[in-house]
Amino acid sequence: MRMRLVAAVVAAAILAPAALADPAKVGYPSSIASTGDSITRAFETCALPFTDCPPNSWSTGTSTTVNSEYRRILPANPAIFGRTYNDAKTGARMVALDGQVATAVSQGVDYVTILMGANDVCTSDPSTMTPVATLQAQLVQALNRVTGGLPDARVFVASIPSIYNLWSILHTNFLADLTWSVAGICQSMLKNPTSTATADVARRAVVAQRNVDDNNAIAAACAQYVHCRFDGGATYGTAFVRSDVSTIDYFHPSVSGQAKLAAVTWGVTYDFTDQVAPVSVATVSDGTMTVTVATETGATWSVKS
Repeated sequence: MRMRLVAAVVAAAILAPAALADPAKVGYPSSIASTGDSITRAFETCALPFTDCPPNSWSTGTSTTVNSEYRRILPANPAIFGRTYNDAKTGARMVALDGQVATAVSQGVDYVTILMGANDVCTSDPSTMTPVATLQAQLVQALNRVTGGLPDARVFVASIPSIYNLWSILHTNFLADLTWSVAGICQSMLKNPTSTATADVARRAVVAQRNVDDNNAIAAACAQYVHCRFDGGATYGTAFVRSDVSTIDYFHPSVSGQAKLAAVTWGVTYDFTDQVAPVSVATVSDGTMTVTVATETGATWSVKS
């Protein structure tokens, strides 16, 4: 990935030096698209059960109770009104992200949020979880598409929430245990929720570690793109409590859970008041080219060719 970025920078420097001088977009975005799964669709937060409820989404929702990222941008940039798109799909895994961001590209948005991967960890059994390398490759494919189609758009990637935390706060709740069992919810982690048998404890540990490994892979993928910002594990580290979880399926965030997600992600996304765009600089010395990239996080890395 880094070498492809080096090649792109070198080609741009040779073929279109003026383009390198064009400033990237700064300030508050004027449009936003959210991608992901049922969490971003705010599944189970409306009065009608077993349905999506996009107005309550942490990312693009309109609910004043949730106070989504969109709602927080709106007062600073009213131009975003009416230019919000929820492209997430309930049940989606990381493999579906490329198609979702393709839709976001067609919408021509300034800001894309990604929260994907929970369904790659929450499966019927640990053996059916998406391999870490596969998940990372699928994310890279999607990031290539969105950064290629929307080169100035800012992309925010949230970590996968802690599935183990969900088990830890609800496994002593009889209704949660019954619901998880009858509905077959996230059995990789939530099967036999009260069991202390060695096999069940070991299974939960495997799934919990995959959750961590996937987040590390997501962070590494995002770090390769100048306009991608990872949440630093903030979503994963958020301490959800029972009231933050739906009492319909005891799995999806409730309205208060969506509000907590909105607050947490807003605290670690871009500083939209910052008027300084990230840059990439190429220098040549003794026939060796060095490309230094300043990312949206303020970190820098260099590659020599």
